[in-house]
Amino acid sequence: MRSPFIALLVCAALAGWWFATPVFADNYPDRPIKLLTMVKPGAQIDLLTRSLAGALKDELGQPVLVSNNPGGSHGSVMASELNAADPDGYTLGVSATAAFTYSPYFVKTRYKFDDFEFISLLGLNQSGIVCTPDRPWKTLKDAIEWAKQEGKPLTYMFQGSDDRDVLKRIAADNGVRLSLMPSSGGPSIISAVMGGHADLGHLGAILFEYVKGGKLKLLAATTPERLTQIPDVPTLREQGWDESVEMFVVLVAPKGLPAATSARLQQAMAKLAKNETFRTFIAVQLKMGPVTFGKEHATSYMTTTYERFGRQAKK
Repeated sequence: MRSPFIALLVCAALAGWWFATPVFADNYPDRPIKLLTMVKPGAQIDLLTRSLAGALKDELGQPVLVSNNPGGSHGSVMASELNAADPDGYTLGVSATAAFTYSPYFVKTRYKFDDFEFISLLGLNQSGIVCTPDRPWKTLKDAIEWAKQEGKPLTYMFQGSDDRDVLKRIAADNGVRLSLMPSSGGPSIISAVMGGHADLGHLGAILFEYVKGGKLKLLAATTPERLTQIPDVPTLREQGWDESVEMFVVLVAPKGLPAATSARLQQAMAKLAKNETFRTFIAVQLKMGPVTFGKEHATSYMTTTYERFGRQAKK
């Protein structure tokens, strides 16, 4: 009787181990992955998401299906849906980093910064402040000084709450009046600035075409580093303000991924970091700035930026 009893105990122990260990940990992924994105089809981040989906399919051996979830502050609608998903690696998201670092402070969200794991930065959506070529300014600092000396307000057309708030702080610090105009996107800003309805406007990578064509003038890169295609124009920080519009794009997952699943995704991203076709698409076709791939860099950047926006929110 003793031997069958011991055997029964061993079987029970093995069964407990089996159910306690995620079945998918060693064979992830074994079914299609859903990849959420924050924009409508055809937008720049959508194109990046679809390129990433194809590259991940090749690396992971399973279909990666893109789901467009636009809306909210910097992608907060998508972030909310991602937060509601199971942390099993089968629902991931691609979004502007501000959805996680900025929006939780300045708008009401159904999620917190700590609800997510940041797998890798993917690219830097380059941006800057523009005016018409006939304006007597070479930099944004020139425009601010001109407005201050002339006692005239500046009309600024913005895209989101972050670039709006950046210029509000700059204007307030310099005693310059600012008239704010919301936009429906890059084309509306281009029309307003070129038509003389706005003195200044904030644009993404679409600005390259118009600045190089002589239709607009770039006054400041609003990114942490100078724009890759117009490197002679200084950033906001280089012009004397500790400000930037952090338009990085990040691959993110709900917090709580199994260690083996997280490791498999990191392995895939390490290979994509060496994939010249993928990196060239981001840099050339999408005109995004380069970033360091990987979880360690992404987590460090996201945490530092989240804390910085927290300090700004307290002010």
